[in-house]
Amino acid sequence: MPARDSHAVDPAILNEAADWLMRLSEGSVNDTERLEWERWRNSSPAHRQAWARAELLLSKLQGLPPALAMPALDRPSNPERRAAMGKLATLLALAPLAWGSWKLNDWQNWTADYRAPVGERRDLTLTDGTRVTLNTDTAIDVYFDQRQRLLLLRRGEILIQTAPDPSPVARPFRVETHEGRMQALGTRFSVREERGHTRLAVLEGAVSIHLKGIGEKVVEAGQSSGFTAFAIDGLKPVDKSVLAWTQGMLMSDNMRLADFIGELARYRNGVLRCDPAIADLRISGAFPVSDTQRTLNMLARTYPIRVTSRLGDYWVMLTPA
Repeated sequence: MPARDSHAVDPAILNEAADWLMRLSEGSVNDTERLEWERWRNSSPAHRQAWARAELLLSKLQGLPPALAMPALDRPSNPERRAAMGKLATLLALAPLAWGSWKLNDWQNWTADYRAPVGERRDLTLTDGTRVTLNTDTAIDVYFDQRQRLLLLRRGEILIQTAPDPSPVARPFRVETHEGRMQALGTRFSVREERGHTRLAVLEGAVSIHLKGIGEKVVEAGQSSGFTAFAIDGLKPVDKSVLAWTQGMLMSDNMRLADFIGELARYRNGVLRCDPAIADLRISGAFPVSDTQRTLNMLARTYPIRVTSRLGDYWVMLTPA
């Protein structure tokens, strides 16, 4: 027989935990109801396990210690309540897998040589004089030895202004991502690591892309390219908005709302989604990434969009106004 899943909890119990999560978060629970909740929680190990997942969910999603005094979940009206409970119960069922993913991401960030948290930027000057700016949710390692100057981009986006090597032997300056390696040829450039794809934009000088077993391509100033582990993209002009993030802005020029929201989501914790009905709405303008709530308010004032928040602003949905 297959081994029993030690993380499995009866879906009915998870639904009960989701219901209690919503009731307690309203902040209007009386003493009788609180005692009822305690009896429910302590009635069986399965109930305690389900509630532990509820606490873990709020702790991880909202960055708060588990407690009964939870932020408001914006309890939906009665017709929506069953659907909302179902979504919460699904999240509770996925808690063990999600926790493993969170632990991996946290470990990658905390063990990196340098990092910038979500919603923040960081400026660095390396030992050779090279200047590096880290965008939101970025982590890098730096390896300088007698043969090379290597920067490993674990995740995120960086802007690099290389400096002449002060050592007697001119060591190449290289940047490596999960997909491949780049070598700077006296230059200023940006690199963004995405899921299975690296973006490169060269502002000054040139950068050579090297893929093992594939070949290389030189990208000159004013050009951009990208690559996977198996192929290098063609050359394109550098988008004028590529460095807007260094000024704390997100630039859009006739951008699909769905794509805009995907970019904005990088600068805030939580989940940010838009209804498919407005996914193709075109957005133009300059928006602050240091205050994503302000940007969402700007969208709601300018376009036929309604912004709805749940789970204490962790879960935000854009729908037609």
